[in-house]
Formats: sequence, structure tokens, C-alpha cells
Amino acid sequence: MAQHATIVGKVEFRPGEGALMRIPQGPVEIATSRSEATLSWVDGEAHGATAMPLSDLNRYLAKGAITLARS
Repeated sequence: MAQHATIVGKVEFRPGEGALMRIPQGPVEIATSRSEATLSWVDGEAHGATAMPLSDLNRYLAKGAITLARS
């Protein structure tokens, strides 16, 4: 089940072996598995998604760069 959150700081991901890219500030949906989190967002007419290790997600949450929506 996806959880709603907001990107409020600098959150980056690496698509494949490319350069780091920034997830735009604003709403995201986060779906987690045992080992990773998948973040998806809409930026204008473009849709984006990336997977990251749970450790990275937890680091962004601890830094306050991602805030979870209250249920």
C-alpha cells in the first residue's frame, strides 16, 4: 500500500549508472518492500519514479527532506 509524503528538501536518485537527479519538491507516493522504497511523483505533465534502498529513504526522513503525511 502506498503512503503519501511530500518532498520538502533535496532528495536525489541515480537513474541506472547516470548522474544524480533531483526529485522535485511536492507530493510523492512511497511504496516499500523489505529492501527498498519506490517513490513516484508528477512534475507538470511528466511522471517520474525511482527505487532506492530503505536506508536512503530513512536518511531523507531523518533529515526532514521527506515528510510523511499523517493518516
